[in-house]
Amino acid sequence: MADNITFMSIPLDWRVPGGFIEIDNTKAVRGLPQMPHKMLAIGQRLTAGSVAAATPVRVTRKEDGVNYFGRGSMLAQMIEAALIVNPYTEFWAIALDDNGAGAAAAGSLTFTGSPTESGTLNLRIGGRNIQVGITAAQTVTQIATNVAAAINADLDGAVTAVPTVGVVAVTSRHKGIEQNDIDIRLNYYQGEVTPKGLAVAIGAMAGGTANPDVTAAITAMSSIAAYTILSGLTDAANVALIETELQLRWGGMQMRQGHMFAHKNGTYSALSTYGSARNSAHTTFSGLNKSPTLPWVIGAQLGAAVEFSGANDPAVPFRSIYMPSVLAPKESDRFQDTERNLLLHDGISTFIVDQGGNVYIEQVVTTYQQNTFGIDDVSLLKLNTKWTVDYMRYAFRVDVLNTFPKHKLAGDDVLDRIQAGQPIATPKLVRNCLIGTAIKLEKVGLLEGLDQFIKDILVVRSDADKDRMNAIMPPNVVNQFDVFAASVQYIL
Repeated sequence: MADNITFMSIPLDWRVPGGFIEIDNTKAVRGLPQMPHKMLAIGQRLTAGSVAAATPVRVTRKEDGVNYFGRGSMLAQMIEAALIVNPYTEFWAIALDDNGAGAAAAGSLTFTGSPTESGTLNLRIGGRNIQVGITAAQTVTQIATNVAAAINADLDGAVTAVPTVGVVAVTSRHKGIEQNDIDIRLNYYQGEVTPKGLAVAIGAMAGGTANPDVTAAITAMSSIAAYTILSGLTDAANVALIETELQLRWGGMQMRQGHMFAHKNGTYSALSTYGSARNSAHTTFSGLNKSPTLPWVIGAQLGAAVEFSGANDPAVPFRSIYMPSVLAPKESDRFQDTERNLLLHDGISTFIVDQGGNVYIEQVVTTYQQNTFGIDDVSLLKLNTKWTVDYMRYAFRVDVLNTFPKHKLAGDDVLDRIQAGQPIATPKLVRNCLIGTAIKLEKVGLLEGLDQFIKDILVVRSDADKDRMNAIMPPNVVNQFDVFAASVQYIL
C-alpha cells in the first residue's frame, strides 16, 4: 500500500487519466443526532372500518380514525384525542376486532315522575355532552324515546340506545371489559339541573367481558419502531404480553425502545391494587377516580402529550401539561395529595386539577418498582430517567458508528506510528469519541458530572474476540426539580 489515504470507491491502481472525486458523507453530520420517534395506537375497530384488523396504517387526521376503524370506535376516539395535543409525531394505528366470545357492556336510564316545568336534560356518556329538551307534562315514555334518539344521534359516541316504557337501555358499541368504564351521568357542570318533577335513575355500565387478544397487534407492529404506544386495552393478560415484547425490544441487541401508555379510572384502592400488580419499566398507567371521559381517550392523550414533550427534551419534567379532552372528576372524587403520593409509589401516574376544572399532568412514572430480587428499586421509576437514558444510548451508538463506519481495529500503541488518514479505530480513539458525545450531552443539559464520566469510562479490546471493542459508559443522568423543601427559621 503506497498511499496514506484510504478511499471507499476509487481504486489505488487506476491508470486511466482523469480526475476522480468520491463523496464521503460519514463526517457530514455534526452535533447530537435526532432520535426518530413514532406513535402507535392499538385499540378496537368496528366492522364499518375500511382497514382490516392487525394491519398497520398511518394516520394524520381524526377523519382517518373514522374512515379506517369506524365512527364511534375505540380507535377513532383515541386517534382524535392524541392528535389534539400532538399532530406532529409520525402516527400509526393497528386495530383489533372485538372478541367473539366477549359481551358488550350495558347500562340504563330510568325515568319516573312527570316534569312540571320545561327545561333541558344535560346528559354525559363517556364525557360526551348530550342535551335533550324536556317540556312540562311529557310522559316518561316520550322522554325515553327522545333521549335514546339523542344518544343514537351522537355517532362518535361509545354507546347506542334503545327506548322502552320510561327506560333507555344503553349498550356499548364494543365488547370487552374496558366498556364497563363508560361513565353515565347528569348535570356535570354547575348550573345544570334536571327539570322539576322528573327523576332519573342511572344504571352504571356493566357486563362487558373478554377483550380481544393483543398478540396479532404485537406481530403486526414488528416492522414499526414505535417509541410511544397508546393502548386502549388494560387487562392484565394483554398488558403482560406488551410488557414482555417491549422488554425484549429494549435489550442490547434489538435496541428498539418502546413505551406503552394507558389509563385506569377507579378508586384509590382499586388503582393502588392495579399498579402494585405491575412491575415494568415499559408501561405507564395514569389514574383518576370517576372522570367522565373515556379511559382510552385519557390514555391516548396522555401518551401523545408526553411524547411531544419527551421528543423535544426527555429530561424536562412532564409536569403541567394540559389535557384538553379530559374532564375532571367532581371535587369530592379527586385524590388528595397524600393519596396521589401513595399512588406514585404504586406505579400510577397522577393528574392535578386547577381552579377552573382543567386537568394537567402532575407526575409520570413507570410501573417499575422492584428489581428481580424483590427489592425496591427507583432506577427506572421515572419516565424522564428511562427516556433520557434511551436517548443517551442512541447518541453514543450513532456517534461511534458515524465516526468509525468502516475502520480497522488496532491497539493504542500504533497511534504514534501509523500514517495520517488511515481508517483505524483504537480504544483511545473510541474513548475520545464517547467523551465527545458526553460533552455534547452535557451542553444540552442531559448529563452532569462530566469529570466523573471521563475518569470512569472504560474502553478495551476484547480478549475473546480481537475484532471487538468493549466499553463501560457511566453517564450521570440529569434529574428533575420536583420538590423544593425549606424551613423558615424566623426571628422575632
